[in-house]
Amino acid sequence: MNKAIISFVVSVLVGFGLGYLVNEFILSNDSGSQPKVASSNNAASQSTAKDESSTQSTDKQEAAKTVSANQDNILQKRGCLSCHSVGALNLKGGQVGPDLSKAYVEVQDKHGMPIEKFLTKPNSAVMSGVIGKDPLTNDQRKQVIEILKKASETKQ
Repeated sequence: MNKAIISFVVSVLVGFGLGYLVNEFILSNDSGSQPKVASSNNAASQSTAKDESSTQSTDKQEAAKTVSANQDNILQKRGCLSCHSVGALNLKGGQVGPDLSKAYVEVQDKHGMPIEKFLTKPNSAVMSGVIGKDPLTNDQRKQVIEILKKASETKQ
């Protein structure tokens, strides 16, 4: 009897905790409290490798400017940055989900499917709930893949 009560209490607490996280971070896209995309000036000030060649540094800054200067990028529009960051492109976001800088190359190993298929029908519990409720269009999926590919090619 005591085990059943303890199991019930733990289940309720876990359920409320997950409900809070989903409500606060995933469903609150219109609340205006989304993390803001960092400005491209921040990327230049954070460069610490002084011996790095100027072309690599310029390429990294250009990639960061391209994505972060456009606050209407697909990751911002779809609310991805409320849970995820893309450090390689200097896109600051939430800390609940993993950084997506290497997602383009790591999804295949981690989830056993190419990123195109994962973005269509993800096999992770959290992302299947997020994308399942509001699937990406083909154009949106292409934009996400383009940004994630650019991030994976950027030297950090």
